This record gives sequence, structure tokens and C-alpha cells, in this order.
Amino acid sequence: MEIEMLIQHGNKLFSPVVEEGITWATERKDYPGQLTFKVLKDDILEITEGDAVRLKINGANIFYGFIFKMQRDREQIITVTAYDQLRYFKNKDTYVYENKTAGEVIKMITADFNMQTGNIENTGFRIASRVEENTTLFDIIQNALDLTLENKKTMYVMFDDFGKIALKSLSSMELNVLIDEETGENFDYTSSIDDKTYNQVKLTYDNDETGKREVYIAKSTKNINQWGVLQHFDELQKGENGQAKADALLNLYNSKTRNLSIKNAFGDVRVRAGSLIVVKLNLGDVKVENFMLVEKCKHEFKGDEHFMTLTLRGGGDFVA
Repeated sequence: MEIEMLIQHGNKLFSPVVEEGITWATERKDYPGQLTFKVLKDDILEITEGDAVRLKINGANIFYGFIFKMQRDREQIITVTAYDQLRYFKNKDTYVYENKTAGEVIKMITADFNMQTGNIENTGFRIASRVEENTTLFDIIQNALDLTLENKKTMYVMFDDFGKIALKSLSSMELNVLIDEETGENFDYTSSIDDKTYNQVKLTYDNDETGKREVYIAKSTKNINQWGVLQHFDELQKGENGQAKADALLNLYNSKTRNLSIKNAFGDVRVRAGSLIVVKLNLGDVKVENFMLVEKCKHEFKGDEHFMTLTLRGGGDFVA
């Protein structure tokens, strides 16, 4: 395995000798990509917070970000933590916008904060109006993506693609990667109706023109009889189609949630949070042979070894 790491300090480039391996971790939402490694401080190496870090594995672009934290011990071993551009989405601000897609919201914010963008897919859904006050940039964008999911039934993933912010649909994130009994060392599986499972959706809209409250309901009688009423309630924004949104939300959430953690799977650098990978496992109550969504992904590179730990999610028949 060919590992190439470069750190830019001012106009100097350093290729440090890494001690004990490298960890690259991503999460699907609300958290930046993180690179962690250890280097020995000597008379040549010069690094500090804010320096750019680039990692390539076997020639493939893996990570581009910036040093945010350095921890030293008495042996002059420095543990370095770097984050990609998504780290800056922890900033808070206030935005008021109208008639924008989630992709346009991302472009608006990245332009304001001088971030680089890459492939931003058109979600095809325009948000009529939105007020976001004293909110993290992560939450502003995730709210736009959630509204898109609820109204269009399509999930989009924002991530840092080697120094450029990207937005892609799940269909664009499918990989021909298989997790089965041979490629995953161990797993931990949970099925539940306790979190994000709803068999009844109730949406209301206060119509200022008529002076009346409009109510839209979608429900699954079958699952209500089995689980009791698990209701999702929300208020509609102006311009939203109430019944269509209620039906879409019921379709999304009227099923068990299934969470699967895979430990020490054979590593594949294409896999990151937001990817869809094929899982073929007997989990006890169900045999899975379908795509699952990667919620969290941690790659560990050490010598010629490369393993990854995955947190996967699926609903119903694991159609994410």
C-alpha cells in the first residue's frame, strides 16, 4: 500500500514519517471528515494549526483538510487531528431565503464563507421560504436537505470531496462493495420502532387567506394495529402540498429502523459516509441482501493493512 501524505506549512511542503498508522473517519451529517495521525517532531518538521494536509492512498485522492489540533507527549510524538472543509459548517449565522434548492443554499453559504465547491447536484425541489436564526451552517443545510427528502422522497448527501464541497443523491453514491460473512469480521445489529418510526403523519397549515387551519393525515391501519399509534406532527410552510408531503413522510418512516455495525471489514477507500454498499448477511430475524446506507465510516491504515468500521442504516427492506 502506497501512502502519500503532505503537509503545507507556508511555502514549505513536508512528507512526515507517520507513527502507528492513520485513521480517516466520516459521518453522513453534522460532522466533518477527520484525519488523525502521529508524527515524530524533529529538527526539520515544521507544522502548526491551520496547515493544509493532503492524503493519497495508492494514488487515489482521500483527504484534503487543515490541522486543528496537536497533542504532544514527552517523547516528542505529536498526535495531529485535521478536518476537511465541513469543519467550518459549525459556524453559526442567520439566513433568510426564498425559492432556493438545497444546492443553491449550499452555494450561497460556501460563497459567504470562502469555501470551495465541486459537484453540486440539482435537487429539483425549491423551498418557498425559510428563516434560520442563530443556527449552525450544518443545521441550515440539513434542514434544506430534510425538506427535500420529505417532499421529493430523495436523500442527498453533502461531503468534502478532496477539498471541494459536493452534494450528491444516494443513487450517485452506490458502490459495488459487498459486506458478507467473509469481508466483515463481526457485526452488531439492532431493529427498532423506537426512533424515527411513524405509522401516522399529521400536518397542519394555518391559512391566512381563509382564516382556517388545514389538516392533512396519512396513516397505516395495519401498523397502527400492530404497534399502536406512532405519530409524526409538523406544521407546513406556505406553498407545500400538504397531502403529498404527508403521504411521502408515511412512506419514509412507516417501517422498522435497522442499524448494523460492521467491525474490521476489508478496507476500500471508495467507501465513505453517505455511500450505499451491498450487505449480504443473516442477521437472525431477517436475511439481508440489499443496499444499506453508510452513516459512519472509519478507515484505519497501518503498514500494509487497511480495515474499516462501518455504521449502516436501512428501513423496511433496507431500501435507504
